[in-house]
Amino acid sequence: MVTKSLNNIWIRRQQCPCGDWKCYIKYEGDDQTTIGSQLVKRETTSLSSSEVFTPYVGQIFKSDDEAFEYYSNFARKTGFSIRKARSTESQNLGVYRRDFVCYRSGFNQPRKKANVEHPRERKSVRCGCDAKLYLTKEIVDGNTQWYISQFSNVHNHELLEDDQVRLLPAYRKLQEADQERILLLSKAGFPVNRIVKVLEIEKGVQPGQLPFIEKDVRNFIRTCKKTVQENDALLTEKRENDMLDLLEACKGKAGRDEGFVYNFTTGENGKIENIAWSYGDAIRAFAFFGDVVTFDTTYRSITHSMLLGVWFGIDNHGKAIFLGCVLLQDESAQSFSWALQTFVNFMRGRRPQTIVTDIDSGLRDAIALQLPNTKHVISIWHILSKVSSWFSLPLALQYEEFKSEFDVLCHLENIEDFEHQWNHLVARFGLGSDKHIALLFSCRASWLFSYIRGYFLARTLTPEYSKSVDAFFKSILSAQTSSLVLFEQVGTAANFGYQSQGELQYMPIKTCLPIEEHARSIITPYAFSVLQHEIVLSMQYAAAEMANGSFIVRHYKKMERESLVFWMPEDEQVHCSCKEFEHSGILCRHSVRVLVLKNYFEIPEKYFTLRWKLESSLVPVDHPITQCSNDECSQAFHSLTATLFSESLISKERFSYVHRELTHLLENVRNMPANDEVTMNLAPNNVSES
Repeated sequence: MVTKSLNNIWIRRQQCPCGDWKCYIKYEGDDQTTIGSQLVKRETTSLSSSEVFTPYVGQIFKSDDEAFEYYSNFARKTGFSIRKARSTESQNLGVYRRDFVCYRSGFNQPRKKANVEHPRERKSVRCGCDAKLYLTKEIVDGNTQWYISQFSNVHNHELLEDDQVRLLPAYRKLQEADQERILLLSKAGFPVNRIVKVLEIEKGVQPGQLPFIEKDVRNFIRTCKKTVQENDALLTEKRENDMLDLLEACKGKAGRDEGFVYNFTTGENGKIENIAWSYGDAIRAFAFFGDVVTFDTTYRSITHSMLLGVWFGIDNHGKAIFLGCVLLQDESAQSFSWALQTFVNFMRGRRPQTIVTDIDSGLRDAIALQLPNTKHVISIWHILSKVSSWFSLPLALQYEEFKSEFDVLCHLENIEDFEHQWNHLVARFGLGSDKHIALLFSCRASWLFSYIRGYFLARTLTPEYSKSVDAFFKSILSAQTSSLVLFEQVGTAANFGYQSQGELQYMPIKTCLPIEEHARSIITPYAFSVLQHEIVLSMQYAAAEMANGSFIVRHYKKMERESLVFWMPEDEQVHCSCKEFEHSGILCRHSVRVLVLKNYFEIPEKYFTLRWKLESSLVPVDHPITQCSNDECSQAFHSLTATLFSESLISKERFSYVHRELTHLLENVRNMPANDEVTMNLAPNNVSES
C-alpha cells in the first residue's frame, strides 16, 4: 500500500452520513471493500480444500516462482515454512539454480554486540534443518522450464499444527484492503487491540483467527506513519500539479469549443481548491431533460482527498446523460453550495424541478440554500447500499428478517401505514436508540416512497437508470486516474452517451386498443414500453363509478390497495390517487382503465409530456422502422406466425420441429449485428409468403 501512495486511487466514499467520523460504510456488492475478505477466504479455503502432493525429484514447473508457491503450500500444509537460499547464475543461462530451504535451515552467525549495558539476547529459530528443495533450469525445444534436482523432507525439529503454523512470519500477511481499514481505524484513534477486534468482527472470524497478529498491525502502523510524513509533501505537490494540468486542459478546451464552460476557486495561497466543467451538448440537453437531475457524489480520491461529483439527467430513452462534473476539496456545505451555484450558472440560470442525491447532511443544507424551490430526493439505492453496514452486525442472525421487512416498508404508499409499521419495526428489533435509525427517520420525507410519490422523478429511481450511471463511472474511473486523464475520459464518455441516443426499436402492438397505437406514434419506444405495460395491466382492473363522478379501481383478484380516479370530462383531466403520472410522467393503469371505459380512442395530449416525446430526442429521429407507422411490418409477421402456429398444432412431430427450428432461428437473429445497414433492408415486401 505504501508503494502506491503517489497514485490517484478512486474509491467509494466510506464516511458514514450519520455524522460519526469513526463510522465506516461497507457497500453491498462493492468490489473495493470486499476484495480483502475475499482474498482471506480464498487463501484459507484453497489450502484446505485442494490437495497438495509431496514434491519429487524430476517434477517440472514453468517458472521458479510457480515452484516456490507450490513448495510453500506444501510446507504450510505439513507444518513449517520455507525461505529462499542461494541462487547460481551463469553468463549464458542467467540464474539456472534456485535453492529453497526450511525456515530453520542453517545457523545464525554471531553478531557484534552493541555498545549498551544490557544487550538484548534473541534466541535463534535456526537449528541446521536439512529439509530442502533445489531447482535447476533447462531449455527444452526452445522453452525454459525448471525441474526439482534435489528434495529432502527430513526435519530435525517438530512440525507445527495448523493453528500454530499460520502464525509463522511467512504466512502472516496484511492484504491491501486490510491495510486501508487499519489506517482508517488508526486515524480514528482506535488502539491496536481494538483494531484487531473490529477486523475479527467484520470478517466474521473467531478471536485469534486472523491471518496476522497484533504485532503485525503495530509494525504496519509504525511504518506507515513514518512513510506518510515523508510522502505528504510529495502528495501535496502532485495534487497541485494535477489541478494545474486540469485547469490548463479546461482553458484549452474552452478555446476550441465555444460551448464548453468551466469555473474554479482558489485558496488564500493561490492554489486551486474546486473546479467544475460542462459541455455545450450537456447545456442543450438540460433544456429538454433538466426537470430531474441526479447529483452523484459517490466517489472520492483517497490520495488527493478530492470528492468527485457528476450531474446526470435522464433522456427520453431512459438513459443517463452527462450534464456536468466537479472536483471538490472537501464534503462541506460550503463546497457543495459552490458546486450547485456553479451548475446553475452553467445551465444559464435554469434550475431542476427535482434533484436526486445520496444521503449527506452538508449536501442537504446546500440544496436548501441554493435550490430552495427544488424538491430534494435521496436515492433509495444509496439507502439500501448502506443498510448492511448499519444493521448486519448489531442484529446478527435477525438481520435477514429485518432486511425483508425493511424492503416492504420502503415501498408502502400510505404515510400513516409507514409510520405505524416503522414504530413496530424499531420496537421489535430493539433499535430505538440506534443512530442510523434516527438518521433515516429524520430524512424520511426525502427517500420514502409514501412521501415522494408525488414528486416528478422521470424514472430515475429504476434499477436500469442506476446501472446506466454505474456504467458511466466505470468508463471514466480506473484504479489510478489522474485529474487530467479523468477530464479526457469524461469528455469521451459524455460524447459517446449522445451517440447512443439514436438506438430506437420497433414496438409491436399488444392489445389492439386505439390508445395504444396512438401512443406509439408520439412517445419514444422506451416510454411507450412503460405505458404499454400499464395498458396491458389495465385490462385486469375493474372500475366502479361513484356518485360524484370518480371511480374506484381495483384488481380483479389481487388483494392490493384500491385506487381512486377522478375524471373531469369538461377539461379531459384524469387524476389517480397512486400519483404515477405525477411521479414518472406516464399514465398509470388505473387512469387508462377509466379512459377506456369512457370510450377514449386517444390519450389526451396533456398526458404526453414533452420529455417523453419522440420530438425531444437529442438526435434526429429518422429510424426507418420508427417511420413505419402503418403497421405493415407487424401485419406481415403476425400473418406468418399465426399460420405457423396453426400448422404446428396438427401433430406432435410438427410442433417439436417448429419449436426446435424457431429456437435456433432466434439464437441466430440475436447474434446478428444491429446496424443501420441491416435495418435499412427491413420492409414488408422483403417477406415472402410460402
